[in-house]
Amino acid sequence: MKTDLIDRFPSVHDLSLVARKRIPHFAWEHLDSGTGEEAALDLNRASFNAIRIVPQFLNVKIAPSLGTRVFDQEFQAPFGIAPVGATGLLWPGGEHILAEAAAVHGIPYCLSAVACETPESVGPIARGRGWFQLYPPKDRSIRDDLIRRARESGFTALIVTVDVPEYGMRERQRRAGLRNPPRLTLSTVLQMAARPSWTTATLLHGAPRFRTLEKYAGNTDRAQAAHFVLHELNAAADGTYLKEIRDQWDGPLILKGILHPDDARKAITLGVDGIIVSNHGGRQFDATPASIQALPGIVAAVGGATTIILDSGVRTGLDIVRAILLGADFVLLGRAFLYGVAALGVKGGDHVARLLKEDTTNNMRQLGVASFDALRHMRVDTAWRVEPCDAS
Repeated sequence: MKTDLIDRFPSVHDLSLVARKRIPHFAWEHLDSGTGEEAALDLNRASFNAIRIVPQFLNVKIAPSLGTRVFDQEFQAPFGIAPVGATGLLWPGGEHILAEAAAVHGIPYCLSAVACETPESVGPIARGRGWFQLYPPKDRSIRDDLIRRARESGFTALIVTVDVPEYGMRERQRRAGLRNPPRLTLSTVLQMAARPSWTTATLLHGAPRFRTLEKYAGNTDRAQAAHFVLHELNAAADGTYLKEIRDQWDGPLILKGILHPDDARKAITLGVDGIIVSNHGGRQFDATPASIQALPGIVAAVGGATTIILDSGVRTGLDIVRAILLGADFVLLGRAFLYGVAALGVKGGDHVARLLKEDTTNNMRQLGVASFDALRHMRVDTAWRVEPCDAS
């Protein structure tokens, strides 16, 4: 690990403190906020911290292996970069920075359909490590074209997000002046003037836009594209809709936003290859359980019948260890990587990947386990209780 950066920023939390001072307030609120009173946002972190693991110290000295296989693809670590909309708002070209980090570190990068760069530009950078995330369009022809573009751009897995029937309230973003459609106000101009490095980089790169979706919105007008996002990308992903996607996409198909065991069971019957247990980072519905709380019940419900990925609230290597211990096959992190990019620019994705690899390895050594299979046999206690919800 690069000593200078690890000494200066030894945790994701350190990066978040720098990011807050480096980007405009409205961009920070887009990254950091939840919705409502942010109970779900806080619960995500509190639930991870409530998990206690009992170490075993009389094992021989071990050298943990982080390599794992998911969807018949080898990865160098059990985590990847989650899809985050409008990543370019947090740092210009952020999608390209993260795709490059994913390729270098042998982990997947998930590009959101509402990111600021296109699959055509990101796919080659990811070099076979790209997963494409789709908010279900109401117009089937738009859906089909997005899937075609992802395939032809080299993306190997398709993620369908099902937990955004309507855009969340996200009150902190509104107070900060972030609007859909976007508009400049005296407040946002003053916020940009106070962050000259972000503003200069953004002027050089070009204003953040939903570049992937502009061809469907009719032109490159940002307000029209934002209106398109709000009103077009929220189709009901029912069985018929998902079967149509399954028929078109011959690679791994993953559903994101599953919290209920019944939904997990239904997903398997629809032919998906994986589910992402996620409460959308606490940004959609403030009364959800934490994703890590929902995980054990879903693991019990599906019984190894599909790949289970955990998302939301993950910040550290210890969190990754906790998720795998409770049954996740893989873990995704969104905010953690974006804090890095907002704080360090082109160095951010690389630094966070290195930091998480080192932290995950360190915590496995602390526990005396060399493999993820051994990790799943550790004794664990939680301050909360999860009971599987049986279908009636």
